[in-house]
Amino acid sequence: MAKAKTTEQEVGLVSKNPSVQKPRLQKLVIKNFRCIENKPVEIDLDDIVVLVGPNNVGKSSVLKAYEVVMSHGSKQGELSLEDFPNSKIETDKFPEIELHTIIYDNTPGEKWIFVTKKGEKLVKERWMWRQPGKPVRQGWDNEKKEWSENVPWGAPNVAKTRRPTPHRINAFDSPETQAEKIKEILMTILTERIKLLKSETSEKPESEYAKLLNMVKDLQKKIIGESKIKIEEIESELSESISQIFPDYKILFDAKPEEDLDKSVLLFKAGTDLLMGPASGYLSKIEMQGSGARRTLLWTALKIIAETTGKLKTDEDISRPHVLLLDEPEICLHPNAIRDACNVLYNLPKSGNWQVLTTTHCPIFIDISRDNTTIIKVDRNISGEIEGTTVFRPDKVQLDDDDKKRLKFLNICDPYVSEFFFGGNSIIVEGDTEYTAFNFIKTSKPDKYKNTHIIRARGKATIISLVKILNHFGANYSILHDSDLPKIKIRDKECTNPAWSINKLILDEVAKKPSSTKVRLLASIPNFELAYLSEQFKCEKPYNVLLNLKKDDKIFEAIEQLFDSLIDFTKKPPSNCIEWSDISVLEKVLNKTYEG
Repeated sequence: MAKAKTTEQEVGLVSKNPSVQKPRLQKLVIKNFRCIENKPVEIDLDDIVVLVGPNNVGKSSVLKAYEVVMSHGSKQGELSLEDFPNSKIETDKFPEIELHTIIYDNTPGEKWIFVTKKGEKLVKERWMWRQPGKPVRQGWDNEKKEWSENVPWGAPNVAKTRRPTPHRINAFDSPETQAEKIKEILMTILTERIKLLKSETSEKPESEYAKLLNMVKDLQKKIIGESKIKIEEIESELSESISQIFPDYKILFDAKPEEDLDKSVLLFKAGTDLLMGPASGYLSKIEMQGSGARRTLLWTALKIIAETTGKLKTDEDISRPHVLLLDEPEICLHPNAIRDACNVLYNLPKSGNWQVLTTTHCPIFIDISRDNTTIIKVDRNISGEIEGTTVFRPDKVQLDDDDKKRLKFLNICDPYVSEFFFGGNSIIVEGDTEYTAFNFIKTSKPDKYKNTHIIRARGKATIISLVKILNHFGANYSILHDSDLPKIKIRDKECTNPAWSINKLILDEVAKKPSSTKVRLLASIPNFELAYLSEQFKCEKPYNVLLNLKKDDKIFEAIEQLFDSLIDFTKKPPSNCIEWSDISVLEKVLNKTYEG
């Protein structure tokens, strides 16, 4: 006879103590799911998670895995055979998805809680599919150090009520599916706003929606009370019949009039339509509109949510949080709309009730000046296995206020500054002059330099902020900056040059690189124009550099040699350029160059 499964008391995911912080979803671990194979892919969770990487490496599979876990207990929480690796069921390759949650009390019970090195309380759950359909959900028993089929928060509906409701928008959904998703999001906005409606005449701080639920509860109690005799008669008849098969068994009807009252009230009728068209013309269903119009309407709905910051104030107001799972948000957007869409995405979590997980191939959708963003690179390693690597997380980069201001300004001036997150050789240059020169050479020889990203700092101090990010990124990079002179004259008085002081700050930040990272630090003596063009332009520097590159082969060759040395660290830089790692050496070179 099979061993009976132990029944444990169900507890809520959110503490009943209002002073206790809500649980925080920390990590998603995916294994043997679609194109993700036996090596687990770990995804650190944040208010906004941006997945970058080449095509066909599993970014959309990560979105799907998140949706599946958040939908446990519904049809969306089931897998088909196509979700198994190679569409085959193999005993050593069952799909697995783990969810790690940080909690702030002991509600689930001590056995489920693992205390991390940071002192945080971590609870682990796992979903496993041995066949298509519903999963087996397990909890990590920290006392026994094994997975248990008893779970921390009981049945799926208990935990699910406070986990985010997933809203999945695929890159190439059909018009009908897109329309349904847009209507779903709009209905979410309407429903939550209706629940906040207050009576203008009521003295009690109770919403009209809460009053309606109380009326429904009272009505249900009244109906059940008046029907008590009839209910008891039916219970008696059923008990008498069942006892003939199971002696001493009885049937009890529990109407549960006070549970799930939200489901008893349907605010809008099924099959609600969304129409769009000219104000004085014909309005057609949204699924009949073009793809651009549908995407624009989606962003409009999200913008409305983002602008409701602070309006949802209590747990009673918020029935369940939401997560937007968005594939390639840049699709079907005009260039001038992409920046607005980016702002909408980043402002969405400020409403206090939304999280964003998105994939993108567009650098504009990466804003490194924000505090709530994690960037994860999904790619295949040399062995062909898919890996998820967190390449940017603000709390680990440790940007100060000046860094954030510089990066915010840089992001405004150059929306493509984050292109280096997508791979390739990364070169930081100080300003527009170097950027223009290298881009001219790059376009002249596209095959040679096709995998090179030139990051324009637009200021020497911003190089420090970018180095912090690239050190955290973990990839090799190089830097070209002006050495500048240690002293300058201001009103005939010799003073310390502020630009010279930044050299040491750049060097100090480079020294913090990971041991596995290779960095080349080059300085133009004393600046780019004098080093390679032998003259300094007072205005229109990029344009003048461009003219010199076009008409003078020697200048082209010198700057190409410089460009090559920034990519291949074994190559020698040109004259008037020094690779340095000691500020005193840099100063000696300058003194020697300008002695007398």
